[in-house]
Amino acid sequence: MLMAHPVVLSKLVEEYEALSVLHAEDGSREVRRRMEDLAYTLCVSTGTRDVDTALIAARHRLPGARPEDDSVLTA
Repeated sequence: MLMAHPVVLSKLVEEYEALSVLHAEDGSREVRRRMEDLAYTLCVSTGTRDVDTALIAARHRLPGARPEDDSVLTA
């Protein structure tokens, strides 16, 4: 499986998190649609099926992540 470059993943995560805050405040259709697009891209980029798992997987691939720390993953 191809994996996105960590820089790309970082930008996707940053944008998704920023839009999450904006959606909580605004909730516009445009923000919601962009979040759906980012969620899909994150899932495809990380080989996962839901955005929460995709965010965890993406963060584990970012520089400075401790790959041996799986404390946020369920058994």
